[in-house]
Amino acid sequence: MCAATSFASFAKLCADLEKTTKRLEKKHLISEFLKIVQQEEVQPTVSFLIGKAFPEADERVLEIGGITLWKVEGSRQATLVTEPLTILGVAKAFDAIASMSGPGSRTRKESLLQSLFSRASAEEAQYLARLLMAEMRIGAVEGVVLEAIAEACDVDLELVRRANMLLGSLGEVAGIALTQGKSGLAKVGLRLFKPVKPMLAEMSYDINEVIAEHGGKTAFEWKFDGARVQIHKKGRELRIFSRRLTDVTGSVPEIVSLAETGVHAEEALVEGEVVAVDKKGRPLPFQDLMRRFRRIREVEEIATEIPLRLYLFDILYRNGQLLIDKPYAERWNILTNTVGHTLLAPRIVSNNIQEVKTFLDQALKAGHEGLMAKHLDSDYAPGVRGKKWYKIKPFENLDLVIIAADWGYGRREGWLSNYHLGVRDDETGEYVSLGKTFKGLTDEEFESMTKRLQGLKTQETNYTVYVRPNIVVEVAYNEIQRSPQYKSGFALRFARIARIREDKSPEEADTLSRVKALYEKQFETKGRLSSVVT
Repeated sequence: MCAATSFASFAKLCADLEKTTKRLEKKHLISEFLKIVQQEEVQPTVSFLIGKAFPEADERVLEIGGITLWKVEGSRQATLVTEPLTILGVAKAFDAIASMSGPGSRTRKESLLQSLFSRASAEEAQYLARLLMAEMRIGAVEGVVLEAIAEACDVDLELVRRANMLLGSLGEVAGIALTQGKSGLAKVGLRLFKPVKPMLAEMSYDINEVIAEHGGKTAFEWKFDGARVQIHKKGRELRIFSRRLTDVTGSVPEIVSLAETGVHAEEALVEGEVVAVDKKGRPLPFQDLMRRFRRIREVEEIATEIPLRLYLFDILYRNGQLLIDKPYAERWNILTNTVGHTLLAPRIVSNNIQEVKTFLDQALKAGHEGLMAKHLDSDYAPGVRGKKWYKIKPFENLDLVIIAADWGYGRREGWLSNYHLGVRDDETGEYVSLGKTFKGLTDEEFESMTKRLQGLKTQETNYTVYVRPNIVVEVAYNEIQRSPQYKSGFALRFARIARIREDKSPEEADTLSRVKALYEKQFETKGRLSSVVT
């Protein structure tokens, strides 16, 4: 029997991955490591690499907070005689932690964590802590791991990607590839009630660009501010999965009822969007939808307060036939012959810019985000972004001030790269927090910004540098949400820095009163709950 793979070797792999920014080198390092791990170690190894304690669709959580982790790390003491940590040993410890609940569970979790850290070297402890916080930041993104699996098994990358989409589990794909090779991957098919990876879209702000990219004509659908779902049906059995591949059937009983009566096929897998609406049928903000979508208790009560609406836009399987290789236009026709027309997303096929702009205006006035543009000949590709699908949605902008920044990890180590955004309270003059973002700047700008912020430093912790409010940045965002987490009382959804406003002083930045006005303006098209639902 082969010896178990040590966690120390996994930690060394992580350190090596963190040292390089070259994608090919990362791929090769992972590929070589996958060749030496034992069969039962493949699943946890792959999950750990992408920063997950459990496989993607596994709904278990560790519930380890930062305070608990700092407490355990701070009291770490090496024992004189220790059994080395192994990948499987860590995985089994995570299983045990996730199963702990009830009185005394926090103490038991801390005790088990203490045992893990007491047996860990400094390098092992570093990556064990990052894994527990789901923040590996070593550049082992899903695409790199897929490429590494293909290299390790000498199989075509597209075959690996397809298997990953159908299985929804990188670890399972790696296990099949490493033990069965090309023949095993080729046999992977769609299994009803096994959620598949969703197809993704690129962002565009130019309708002309999209139409040109799609050959002069394309399909446009309303883009909803909702939760993406896939509905699996076989006979009388029906289950609904979220974008994150978790089973949410019990949380959305009215969507189950709609699908039971509206999907006219013995077997089917259809995809769509669930939107929360108010009593007038207007869409509610995404934040309200999430209160409803995550509810597992007293669902019937909250369903009355926050009803849901379903819009379907694709079909991947029908009565024994896999449809992902068929062109989008054909899939849409099959969908329209399978589901009730009241469930279909509003859609046009056009090459006329003015017609598309009018359609976009209709979507926005109805309270939705924008449009999706889909190439008529596009297949349903695995979970990678590409130009077959585009999302088109207008972003709002605010001029905000950087009031602090966190030190980066991985490729951004050594840079202040997660920026705390401040807005001026026009009553007190104080700059109050409105959220954070690490998106939008180039590497050169990160480096330059780090030097500038260090020159403005007022205080510093291990992770965060607090600065004088001096640098103004233009921040694009999709929505303003209520948030008790930040002093302003608000947070920006999908915030990214559009540009550094060298031409503006902090006094010229936007104010909290404007943020409040913009928040209220959103409800000209969106609905609003009459009471807060918890």
